[in-house]
Amino acid sequence: MMKRKLLLAIAGCFLISANGFSQELTEEEQAKLDSVNAVNEANATTAKSQEAYNKGIDFFKEKQFDKAIAQYKISIESDPNFKAAYYNKGVAENEASYYAAAAKTLTQLIEKDKEYSKAYFQRARAYQGTGDYLKAEKDYNKSIELEPKNPKAHYNFGTLQFLQQNYDGAIESFTKTIELNGNLAYAYNDRGSCHRMKGDYSKAVSDYEQASKKNPELAFVLNNIGTTKLKMKDYKGAIAAFNRAISIDKDFHLAYNNRGATQMERNKLDEAIEDFKKCIEVNANYAPAYANIAAAEFKNENYKEAKKNADKAIQLDPDYASAYVNRGMIREMLRDMNGACEDWNKAKELGAETGGQYYSQNCGF
Repeated sequence: MMKRKLLLAIAGCFLISANGFSQELTEEEQAKLDSVNAVNEANATTAKSQEAYNKGIDFFKEKQFDKAIAQYKISIESDPNFKAAYYNKGVAENEASYYAAAAKTLTQLIEKDKEYSKAYFQRARAYQGTGDYLKAEKDYNKSIELEPKNPKAHYNFGTLQFLQQNYDGAIESFTKTIELNGNLAYAYNDRGSCHRMKGDYSKAVSDYEQASKKNPELAFVLNNIGTTKLKMKDYKGAIAAFNRAISIDKDFHLAYNNRGATQMERNKLDEAIEDFKKCIEVNANYAPAYANIAAAEFKNENYKEAKKNADKAIQLDPDYASAYVNRGMIREMLRDMNGACEDWNKAKELGAETGGQYYSQNCGF
């Protein structure tokens, strides 16, 4: 009885032959069996990782980023050396605006492959999303160093430089993007915005027009042409550009607002108010349109209507400094000096220089 128990206990170390007798493995045979088992296990792990990876790609294509991220995570857990899974997970996290998570994922990838240029590019996007511009700049430069002919890296670096108010650097980056034939409409548009920020309106309009030629369906480019021509006091050209923008996108509320502002400059107040109201029809929560109606009604000396719209602008945006300045002027005309001073003081607190001037000139009592 004891002998039978012993045989059962060590049965795992034997193979059963065809004739029913137990046969012990040699060391060489055991090593081969272990090797086969290891390969089978590795194949199963690889298959599981690849299956999850493929599911992640499908979810990503459908813009179901959370589900894609979950599948890429399974893929990485099954195969911690699967670099493409790390990369795709980081990209999906960027697309879902999970920038801190994306930076962490892409850092893990870079630790595995320090020459993975696209990983630096995506991590730069992540750092830019978190507001860590210095790290983003370093990564864009590294990405460009590793892949100097990637127009996307130059373009995104340009957007970062624009945010940093480095307009000359941004112009250089957007120019390089254009030379590499990358994202032309946006590169011309954004280079135009750099010129506009520098006050070079002619160059800005030229670039915006190039952008519009590359993609005539971009209403925001035409809006940029209009706002720049408004700064140049080319009112006819500005209105023509806003008209074109609206013809492409009848729900483009900014074009209505800006066309109204142009009509205000021409002192066509009724037309201006009509445009501001069209803006509100499209976007009822756009505070500047209410503020602009208030300004137009103020010019019409319709102070009660002006105040009603100024109130609405402030209700929608309690930190809208200019609206407080304007409402203060309206209240002054309504003989409500206490209210006017309260508004100008509030505007001053919000950083409006004009509010401070009105307050000091009229409320020093």
